[in-house]
Amino acid sequence: MALETSLEKPAPVRVIANVMSSYIQRLGPIWVEGQIAQLSRRSTSATVFLTLRDPVAEVSVQVTCARSTFDALSTPVTEGARVVVFARFQYYVPRGTLSLNAREIRPIGVGELLARIEQRRQLLAAEGLFDPDLKKRLPFLPQRIGLVVGRNSAAERDVVDNARRRWPGVDFRIEYATVQGHDAARQVIEALVVLDNDPGVDVIVVARGGGDLEDLLPFSDEGLLRAAASCRTPIVSAVGHESDQPLLDLVADLRVSTPTDAAKRVIPDVREELHRVTRLRDRTRRVVDALIEREQHGLATARARPALAAPHRHFDQLGDVIDSLRDRTRRCLDHRLSRASDEVGHRLARVRSLSPLATLQRGYAVLQTSGGVIITEAGTVSRGEVVEALLASGRLTATVTTTSTAEHADEERT
Repeated sequence: MALETSLEKPAPVRVIANVMSSYIQRLGPIWVEGQIAQLSRRSTSATVFLTLRDPVAEVSVQVTCARSTFDALSTPVTEGARVVVFARFQYYVPRGTLSLNAREIRPIGVGELLARIEQRRQLLAAEGLFDPDLKKRLPFLPQRIGLVVGRNSAAERDVVDNARRRWPGVDFRIEYATVQGHDAARQVIEALVVLDNDPGVDVIVVARGGGDLEDLLPFSDEGLLRAAASCRTPIVSAVGHESDQPLLDLVADLRVSTPTDAAKRVIPDVREELHRVTRLRDRTRRVVDALIEREQHGLATARARPALAAPHRHFDQLGDVIDSLRDRTRRCLDHRLSRASDEVGHRLARVRSLSPLATLQRGYAVLQTSGGVIITEAGTVSRGEVVEALLASGRLTATVTTTSTAEHADEERT
């Protein structure tokens, strides 16, 4: 029945605790999967205390188990192991704590782990986290390398020593993290975030030596994979050996087989680069020498041609052509000028022959009245009228004494 309370009638804490315990006891048993974060197994206690942690989220729950149930496990489990627990909810009234009481514990076998990893791989592949187009290109010579390794690990020595043998001036920023166990994924994620936020880090190497499947489980953690995919800095995965392939290898921009191989792939060898520069320089010198020799041969061949052996000959030929054209032009121009001069002379003679002045030069005169009117008929003037005569040279003034018409003049001639 529901608990009835009010401001005037509040329920004591013990009543509330008992009601909660009653509610929780009604819940049925459940199967729970998780990773053992802490394990307390005292020889004097009949109860084993476990802390079961979710490997993806920072969530944990307390689990109690009878010692006989824990000791009956066919495969002993330790901290960091993945297990499936069949348990009931348990509420401890004196302390007000909620826990799970395990009735059965089953370690997750290798086959089941592989199946879960494959299921996670397919899920993340469908999201596109493994898309080759998302892979970032590594720099040719990184000025600073971010390194995520376990403290005092062989992987750290392999990467640092081999990198500095290849390029002595390389710089490292090392972030240490636990690379095995229940807290490994979280620490590696924190190290990646620190290195990715450092603008001086050009590439990040996550390195760990080999191990069994359970040792490498943190590097298939979904949270770690998403953190690696969101990094702006290129990531190199150097986890395990050649046969190992945690899911971090698929998310990383470059996957290498071992930490030693990571140093070889990330850092160029200064001796190899110097040798390559020497070979390229020699090849360039040979190409330039061949080019110069070919051009010199071409110049010598061109110089041996008649046009270049006696270059003035061509100009002499052009000079003769110019002289011939100039003489031809002069003759043509003289001919045209002579014809034009003759034509002008003929036209001038015609104009002169038609000119009134020529008529006057033959003894004729032009008579005009005192008003300037030309006299063409005798009847237009009268006796005693003064007229002017225009001669070929000068003028005359005369007075008319007599006039006669054309008929009278013809009769007199007759």
